[in-house]
Amino acid sequence: MSESDRSTAAGRTCCAPRRANSCEGVAASSSEPDRLVHPASANARLPAENIIEFDGGPSWVGTDAPVIKADGEGPRRKVHLKPFGIERYAVTNDRFAEFVAATGYRTDAERFGWSYVFDAFLEPDCVAEAPANVPWWRSVPGAYWAAPEGPLSSLDGRGMHPVIHISWNDAAAFARWCGGRLPTEAEWEHAARGGADARRFPWGDEEPVEDALCCNIWQGRFPDRYSGGDRAFGTVRVDAFAANPAGLYNCSGNVWEWCVDPFRVRSLSSAGKARDRQAVSDREYTLKGGSYLCHRSYCYRYRIAARTGRPKDTSAGHTGFRVAYDLTRK
Repeated sequence: MSESDRSTAAGRTCCAPRRANSCEGVAASSSEPDRLVHPASANARLPAENIIEFDGGPSWVGTDAPVIKADGEGPRRKVHLKPFGIERYAVTNDRFAEFVAATGYRTDAERFGWSYVFDAFLEPDCVAEAPANVPWWRSVPGAYWAAPEGPLSSLDGRGMHPVIHISWNDAAAFARWCGGRLPTEAEWEHAARGGADARRFPWGDEEPVEDALCCNIWQGRFPDRYSGGDRAFGTVRVDAFAANPAGLYNCSGNVWEWCVDPFRVRSLSSAGKARDRQAVSDREYTLKGGSYLCHRSYCYRYRIAARTGRPKDTSAGHTGFRVAYDLTRK
């Protein structure tokens, strides 16, 4: 296989499609009042030891050796970061339940009445539409964060797993509630590397291998053969596997994580100057980190520089987030 063919294969996406009727006006047309989020409770923010702080200073985003060029992974570009904090873990089901209990918030998946579920989680007789271009996803009525596979499912045993079926809107609302915000893509990459050292993955440059995995990704041939043995595919606890040098967990695999940035692709003009262009539409926002469905041979997006974009109301069974915070250094 040529390098170009390998790049094409790795660039295929396991990600859920955009909602067929994706339009912010659809959800907004509900008779509910505006989705205001109550002020943060005293316990909304994580204890300080679970927020990793980074000093401001020079850093970068992207790579000069992009694998999936169409995603805008390159070129590497310099940034200057202000001091910021970011949570060690993706937001869990237990924590999101506290938010819902405190505010009465309803997610976009609830408001639309469905979300995308990976078909291997469903019973054979489940009747749910499968998009033609990604038939392993089903638009399941009643699937949302508290019923991840549909109305008959529950969160039993998954309290410490990352919350899923979360849209950008939902993630931003939670972050406001706990006194934080979504990270920028540059902050997310800096934190995933553990600082300013160059790393392909949170643990270093070594590719994960199936007999010694260091992240939660697909094993086998996606999407029809899983060779993970006794380890069931799907989400795992947010504290699974080893932390990166800064103390963050699962920045590769497990769930895609929303960033605050609109999803833009940078390309090089003939004059060699970088310019921005929108990848698909102004409504797309950036996701980082890949998920439990990523694999090097198909969707090689669990690298730190990898990225994708989806409209802000899109949700799926592999999409979550973590929270960042502004810091003031004296």
